[in-house]
Amino acid sequence: MIPNTKPAMIPEISLRSAALITGFSLLLMAILAPIANFAILESLIIPGDALTTVSNIEGAQGQFRMAIFLFLLVAILDIIVAWALFVLLKPVNREWSLLAAWFRLIYSGVLVISLGNHMNVLSLLGDDSAMGQIMLFLAAFNNEWALGLIIFGFHLLLVGYLAFRSGYINRWLGILVFIAGLGYVIDGLGAVLFANYDLNLAMFTFVGEVLLIFWCLWKGFKGLELKEKVASNL
Repeated sequence: MIPNTKPAMIPEISLRSAALITGFSLLLMAILAPIANFAILESLIIPGDALTTVSNIEGAQGQFRMAIFLFLLVAILDIIVAWALFVLLKPVNREWSLLAAWFRLIYSGVLVISLGNHMNVLSLLGDDSAMGQIMLFLAAFNNEWALGLIIFGFHLLLVGYLAFRSGYINRWLGILVFIAGLGYVIDGLGAVLFANYDLNLAMFTFVGEVLLIFWCLWKGFKGLELKEKVASNL
């Protein structure tokens, strides 16, 4: 008699678990990213002042490295969120939710690649003749991340649209997430296409991202189930 060697099937993750994972990951990102960018990097980097900037970084290399590490954690969390949102939105339309996940994965890759600029900065510290190059690397990080945010904006557009059509996620939340994505896309493309573009719409349209965090946590703890009809024909 041949024993049954068929591997046990791994149960699919529930919508409730996907919502919890999304909510906790987004909440952690909302804490880590501002610390890395605003509390650390912006306190060290003085635009247009290479001497002070390099001096600040040399005197706080530990903090600078910590900012890189925190951004790396954010990129990893972005990958987790991409997967969890795919699970959460898959009942609406698998293909579109997969595309949304890919947009976020690509954005995460851009963020990781852009961090290489900061690693280059560390390798040039101590070389007085490399100050200009250091400033170029710091600017390159911001430019590459800004381009990545355009891709992130398209991710949010798809997430907002799928949420709006889902039937089990509040339509108002889908609209606000869509608007948040629109802010990133307009700001990013505006900076690419127009030399003097100085709007910052994302500063006002990010509300949908914040509300998505609390909605996911609330539904994750309360329980999230599909309604009888899911808008699957998009």
